[in-house]
Amino acid sequence: MMAIFEYAPAPESRDVVDIKPSYGLFINGEFTDGSGPSFKTVNPATEEPLAEIASATSDDVDRAVQAARKAFGVWSALPGAERAKYLFRIARIIQERARELAVLESLDNGKPIRESRDVDLPLVAAHFFYYAGWADKLEYAGFGRRTTNGQGGTKPLGVAGQVIPWNFPLLMLAWKIAPALACGNTVVLKPAETTPLTALLFAEICRQADLPPGVVNIVTGAGDTGAAVVAHPDVNKVAFTGSTEVGRIIARTVAGTDKKLTLELGGKAANIVFEDAAIDQAVEGIVNGIFFNQGHVCCAGSRLLVQESIQDELLAALKRRMGTLRVGDPLDKNTDVGAINSAAQLAKIRELSEIGESEGAERWSPACELPDKGFWFPPTVFTGVAQSHTIARDEIFGPVLSVLTFRTPAEAVEKANNTPYGLSAGIWTEKGSRILWMADKLRAGVVWANTFNKFDPASPFGGYKESGYGREGGLLGLEAYLDV
Repeated sequence: MMAIFEYAPAPESRDVVDIKPSYGLFINGEFTDGSGPSFKTVNPATEEPLAEIASATSDDVDRAVQAARKAFGVWSALPGAERAKYLFRIARIIQERARELAVLESLDNGKPIRESRDVDLPLVAAHFFYYAGWADKLEYAGFGRRTTNGQGGTKPLGVAGQVIPWNFPLLMLAWKIAPALACGNTVVLKPAETTPLTALLFAEICRQADLPPGVVNIVTGAGDTGAAVVAHPDVNKVAFTGSTEVGRIIARTVAGTDKKLTLELGGKAANIVFEDAAIDQAVEGIVNGIFFNQGHVCCAGSRLLVQESIQDELLAALKRRMGTLRVGDPLDKNTDVGAINSAAQLAKIRELSEIGESEGAERWSPACELPDKGFWFPPTVFTGVAQSHTIARDEIFGPVLSVLTFRTPAEAVEKANNTPYGLSAGIWTEKGSRILWMADKLRAGVVWANTFNKFDPASPFGGYKESGYGREGGLLGLEAYLDV
């Protein structure tokens, strides 16, 4: 059985986008030089440089925060209906430029164009449409009572400092910027250093939408830049998506201040398959749960819990399906698994996979010849995994699935909850009563039933334990940007 690898000129060409040789910071509505040393962002499928990116120092971050503070006085004073017009305009421009954004995302990130185009971009626009609809209705959202003069019982926080990861660069931007702007806040956003290009194109979209200068500011750079955003004394709200390790550092940084904080961190989700589940449907859900976006998903179903009575049947079907996955050019619409985002992430995936083998788990991948250039890792499944194994506990953040078994629903719950994380879970069964019972017992912020990785802007997302706190999306996503 062989997974298909192809790397050939793709129908979706990089000619769709005009990548500039270099990019500056976006502060107060203008692109400007950074004070720090510039760096290159590369195509992870080829290791070819895409552009030179400016790096923001703490002084640059201070300029961005000052611009955001000045703009806050104007933006927060606008009627909600006026703010909504800008958000609706941004959403429509995103739709109009969706192909350009999708190609740029796949070039910079390594994810398949089919996912960027058909999953990410529709959701990006949907979040701006959704929160545009709330901008003039905040007093009816249920956050506090209306005052005697008829005003709503809520107000914006001020300047929001936002730090986003590299796995969903544009979608995480939308999750954070859309509710912040709808509530009347202004933003200083720091994209991941390996995937800054779509955030910088979004800056152009803000200008195209005539968004007032300073309402959205984008500062690029590495960890020091993000730390400067988080620690700035004039930032009122911090929102971070990324690793649990960095989340702890941020929590310590804002401790003792009046900054409001939301953290969406790591995960080690259990995808639980019962013996009465529809096997073919469950296999598709398993594949989507762990191989979507190369497994670069915080809520990835990286632990498969399968009932013992169907283990052999399910694994045979899963391996057959894995043998059909196409690993290759992210810009080819037929690609299922693209490139790993960076050399550092590839090294981490390899290291944890080797630990899995050394601890006694059995590793299997479909035959797959990978190229010398670029960052690639084949779809991989480990069987014979115990709860004590490192690969069953640590977040690998790659296309690697660990398989455990259970006999009873109670054992499935115990094993699913036996993790320091609590972001998501999946349940596959024909029994509605079992779904409801399991969902009540699982300590996970999102529980999917007979599906996986389904998102909607009206639905809140977030976790428990080391997966962070606070929610993004839906009404709770509004509350995170309001003083209620």
